[in-house]
Amino acid sequence: MARIYTLVNQKGGVGKTTTSINLGAYLAHFGQRVLLVDLDPQANATSCLGIDKTTVKSGTYEAIMGLRTAAESILVSPELKLSLLPASPSLAGAEVELVNELARENRLREALAPLKDKYDYILIDCPPSLGLLTLNGMVAAQDGIIIPVQCEYLALEGLSMLLSTIERVRKALFPGLKLRGVLLTMYDNRTRLSDEVVSQVRGHFKNEAFKAIIPRNIRLAEAPSHGLPIIAYFPNSPGAEAHRELSLEVLEGDGVKVAVTA
Repeated sequence: MARIYTLVNQKGGVGKTTTSINLGAYLAHFGQRVLLVDLDPQANATSCLGIDKTTVKSGTYEAIMGLRTAAESILVSPELKLSLLPASPSLAGAEVELVNELARENRLREALAPLKDKYDYILIDCPPSLGLLTLNGMVAAQDGIIIPVQCEYLALEGLSMLLSTIERVRKALFPGLKLRGVLLTMYDNRTRLSDEVVSQVRGHFKNEAFKAIIPRNIRLAEAPSHGLPIIAYFPNSPGAEAHRELSLEVLEGDGVKVAVTA
């Protein structure tokens, strides 16, 4: 039975898609069957895996709208051992089209339900907003939400707003919604601010903050332009090592034992 985690942050540029792709790639590296769900109309996760979003004929939009099953739209990378439910710009229309639909917040959860036995992990990459698509992502997160937080002051203000939204969703729609973890991203050891943000986040989220910290890293920034996760582009970089540590931390927290290789 798949563990389903949704990566959420209404603020853009915090490393959410980068985390989704690279966490997924490392989980696959450690022998897990992984499906990455691109729930962002910008289709960044799709593009970052080397797929031209304008060529996507069927993906998350069709699955949510019931036009095709999710299984029919999945793309597989044998080299990365990673599966993707891609996005295209048409996904932007879903929020408008679903406004008057009953149980509209459950569409993604229902679309993914038949896939639970086929994967060990399903990672959902949400858009940088708190709209209906993100709401679908939250309701589908049966095992919790992962929040990437950039090591900057304004990121902390956005985190407070996001936590309030999560609490409202928990009370109104999904009582089982929980926080799987807060991930510190874009850490720069040359600045005092980065250390201050780390200290504040870890002080507030004593049990939920991941030990792994994702640094600012040029190789990590370059990898998407090559359509590759960091494990395939530059596996010896600090960014790769940080995501490797994160994946092992997630696996350990989930009680999954794997053979650790270099």
